[in-house]
Amino acid sequence: MFRIFGFFGTNANSGGYLSISWTVPLLSMTLNQFTQSLSTSKPPEKLSALLEAMWYDAHGDWSKAHEIAQDIETPQGAWVHAFLHRKEGDTSNAEYWYRRAGKSFPPNTLQEEFIEIVSFLLTQP
Repeated sequence: MFRIFGFFGTNANSGGYLSISWTVPLLSMTLNQFTQSLSTSKPPEKLSALLEAMWYDAHGDWSKAHEIAQDIETPQGAWVHAFLHRKEGDTSNAEYWYRRAGKSFPPNTLQEEFIEIVSFLLTQP
C-alpha cells in the first residue's frame, strides 16, 4: 500500500489549499516471486484475474485457467486465451484469439511465451 497526495488551490491569494489523500493497494511482485508461488497450493492473494489464470495453467489446471481467461474481454485476456488454446493444441482457435489480442501467432516456445505474458501482466495496474 502507498499513499498518494493531491493538492489543489495552492494559490497564495486563495487563503489555503485542499489536500486529498488516498491509499492505493500495490501488488509488487517480480517474475521470480510469481514463479516461486507456483510451489504453493493456492495462488497468491491479490493477483489479477489473468495472472491467476496463468498461475492455474502452470499448476496443470488448464480448465480453470481457461474459465478465467474466456470471461475477460480485453486484448490481454485474448492473449492469455490464445496462449491457452495454443498450449491445448487448438491452433485455429489460438490464431483467432491472437488476432483478437492484436498479435501474430508467436514463433517462440510455450515456456517463452508464458514468461512473456506473466512478465507483461506483472507490469499492469
